[in-house]
Amino acid sequence: MKKLKNGWVEGSVQELMNLSDADMEFIETKLALSRKLKELREKNHLTQFKLAELLQTSQSRVAKMEKGDPTVSIDLLVQSLFRLGLKRKQLAQAI
Repeated sequence: MKKLKNGWVEGSVQELMNLSDADMEFIETKLALSRKLKELREKNHLTQFKLAELLQTSQSRVAKMEKGDPTVSIDLLVQSLFRLGLKRKQLAQAI
């Protein structure tokens, strides 16, 4: 991190939070899955509410899934993507 003249510190999130490269890869993977879920929902002209019905969950949970909320597991994201018809090869491309 770089200390600036005005007392502020300049650096990356990784440096600020003392995250390892592995931590960053995990976070980026989760965010990629979240973006893919939203993309597929919109491509299929589904509202968050309709997707929630399909996944047997709540609309607020879908919103959290799409935002990469830390309470959402990668397992849930992957299962949801598969339920929307995503194939393993497409999953690999998404991440």
